[in-house]
Amino acid sequence: MSISSTAPWLQFYGDTPRTIEYPQKTMYQLVRAAAKRFPGNVAYEFMGKQTTYAEFLRRIDVTAKALLEIGVEKGDRVTICMPNSPQGVDCFYACNRIGAIPNMIHPLSAPQEILFYLNFSKSKAVLTLDQFYPKIQSIEGQLQQPTQVLIAKIQEELPPALAVGYALTAGRKNPRLPRKGSYRLWSQVLALGRRRKEPLPPDDGLASDGAAILYSGGTTGTTKGILLSNLNFNALALQTIAASGFAPIDGLKMLSVMPLFHGFGLGIGIHTPLIGGATCILMPQFSVKSYAKMLVKKKPNIIPGVPTLFEALLRADNLEGADLSFLKGMFCGGDSLSIELKKKVDAFLREHNASIQVREGYGTTECVTASCLTPVHDYRPGSIGVPFPDTYYKIVKPGTIEELPPNTDGEICISGPTVMIGYVDNPQETANTLRRHDEGRLWLHTGDLGYMDANGFVYFRQRIKRMIVTSGYNVYPSQLENIIDGHPKVLLSCVIGVKDAYKVQKVKAFVVLQPGVEPGDEVKEELLAYCREHIAKYAMPYDIEFRSELPKTLVGKVAYRVLEEEEAARQ
Repeated sequence: MSISSTAPWLQFYGDTPRTIEYPQKTMYQLVRAAAKRFPGNVAYEFMGKQTTYAEFLRRIDVTAKALLEIGVEKGDRVTICMPNSPQGVDCFYACNRIGAIPNMIHPLSAPQEILFYLNFSKSKAVLTLDQFYPKIQSIEGQLQQPTQVLIAKIQEELPPALAVGYALTAGRKNPRLPRKGSYRLWSQVLALGRRRKEPLPPDDGLASDGAAILYSGGTTGTTKGILLSNLNFNALALQTIAASGFAPIDGLKMLSVMPLFHGFGLGIGIHTPLIGGATCILMPQFSVKSYAKMLVKKKPNIIPGVPTLFEALLRADNLEGADLSFLKGMFCGGDSLSIELKKKVDAFLREHNASIQVREGYGTTECVTASCLTPVHDYRPGSIGVPFPDTYYKIVKPGTIEELPPNTDGEICISGPTVMIGYVDNPQETANTLRRHDEGRLWLHTGDLGYMDANGFVYFRQRIKRMIVTSGYNVYPSQLENIIDGHPKVLLSCVIGVKDAYKVQKVKAFVVLQPGVEPGDEVKEELLAYCREHIAKYAMPYDIEFRSELPKTLVGKVAYRVLEEEEAARQ
């Protein structure tokens, strides 16, 4: 009998329920239910300005009316090109209230990327900040459909004193909006909503309706729009709360630093707290200094983040002596957390009076984000945990639906209520990725390599395409990175494959050293000697290059592709 059918991981659930009842409701409806239960709780805080759930619900309804006033209707797409801010959150749920579909993109996207997203989604409107308007202005003539440009200003959501300070400092650097332009100010659009006399249409959305479009490279590396349903987001939030180990979460505070456009930031950093009566502390941008400051000042109970965010804890110089005993949960996803980095972060937490450890999870945007999590009291080194309630994992031989036995590397497949509706306007890729197996379940083929042990603990290797093949041997960069990160002088590493005429590919490592350690030939030789002791000869790095920092993607993952491109350009 297969592992996936016997679900041995259930024995490690502890107090986590084995199954959950998922209300047949929209995202907005679950947030509204939370607002009715906890009207006085703070829904979100932005730069010191707090918004209660009762006020948040009013803001959503006004925004929904405003969108209707400018012609947005059920089924229309609205691009939200915003940092973590009240306007972005309000607009997201307002779209859901009227059945429009938010198309989530990063505000730091290049102009041609924004053009692609707007044309691909056929967006009827785009909401962005004044500082990003020039990018949209530069591509307006290339839009394939009429798209209303809605311009918000960050100072409109700041406390009065901060708003004045912003206008005199950072705000002065923002490009001035042209007096005449094809845009509408968000404040004026909201005024239309407040003046609207007609009531909102019936709240008749379905759990199965498309609720948002997020973007991913999918299994082939090309950009794809992922259509996710209300059920996908709601199930994720309910599963996360159930598996947290400290439910219920009403009254707790989450540091919402992961961006709105990303499944992790949106699904766990925003939607999860907002259906549970918790508070989102919205951080519009990340820096080590501001992150550390927010930790000490706001005392968040829950922190979701990528490995580089937790690595930043180790570099922060203003956390010395800080008491972090207020932390109840620290969840890592979005990228592989090396065993050694976990050890360093856990030691940091202990040194700062926190009684928790960082708990790793795993997922893909095709199932919103996390779909498994390390149990509260059962960490297995190198494991990404066990499946969420009502979620099943299966390891198959790549390119097939043939399930593999325990401890055998293969493609990770996921089945459960968070699996996407499909790729937008791409039925072929949807059919390649979502496959119904012989037992009747619909499985998401992730394109990721890993294995499951006999107890149902899952181990992630990496993207199948990232595997390095050198002299006929398969080399897994994440394994080498874990070894290199174990050296006491190393803070972070990234391993890539470099084209080689003889070996096909050879291995190269990029290393960021611990603060205070100076790079040089002596340190390089020490690291290479360490590698020779711990790494097979065929997988040995031929070179180690020191960097002060590693390039990051827009969500803070180490951008190994950038390093690959740099090496290719040198050849």
